[in-house]
Amino acid sequence: MKAQKGGKTAVIGRRQLLKSVGAASLVATCAAPWVARAKAPYELPKLPWPDDALQPMISATTIGFHYGKHHKAYVDTLNKLLADAPDLADLSIEELITATSGNPNRVAIFNNAAQMWNHTFYWNSMRPNGGGKPGPSLLQRIEADFGGWDSFVNEFFKAAQTQFGSGWAWLILDGGKLKVIKTSNADTPIMQDKPPLLTIDVWEHAYYLDYQNRRTDYIKAWLETLANWEFAQQQLDKAKG
Repeated sequence: MKAQKGGKTAVIGRRQLLKSVGAASLVATCAAPWVARAKAPYELPKLPWPDDALQPMISATTIGFHYGKHHKAYVDTLNKLLADAPDLADLSIEELITATSGNPNRVAIFNNAAQMWNHTFYWNSMRPNGGGKPGPSLLQRIEADFGGWDSFVNEFFKAAQTQFGSGWAWLILDGGKLKVIKTSNADTPIMQDKPPLLTIDVWEHAYYLDYQNRRTDYIKAWLETLANWEFAQQQLDKAKG
């Protein structure tokens, strides 16, 4: 693989990079197409819809702060940190997350890389006029793995509601079965080799301007009107190969 660096063409040892990050091949499989394979210096990915498209459930003001301030800060901070870590500069964002996860010397890089990835996945987990039930194929799979649609909704809602402090609730594929998990802060299922299908952000900055401390109302609105089940189906199809 070749990449342009400083006006010169540098040959990148792709196999060596993949070996150095262990689970990178699976991580790439998990990756949303909007973030996959990007390399430093990273750019803030574009939103998949206008910033006012999710109103009134999520306001343009919230999107302006959440995307334009918080998400952008993760990207900008990551690029600054990587300026002092040239050994990581040629990794994709997914490889970077895998390479720095659990490394006490790379905590800041991991946090910002994972939050950049998580937020991009979150934006794509929503759509205008979304929510409700997924299409027949995914609905059948959810009903089979959770024992019914209502059981899934209750489990997802509980995970999002009970996540203490900041974090995420996810629908994932784990060992061939759909499951719901929650993660704290910047943690992400791709660290655990578990492909995500959908996520809701329960950091307060995701909803506080619109819902204040009413996280329950935010989760309810998200499930009923915003969840992007077409995106979830795409991620499931990709994970199955």
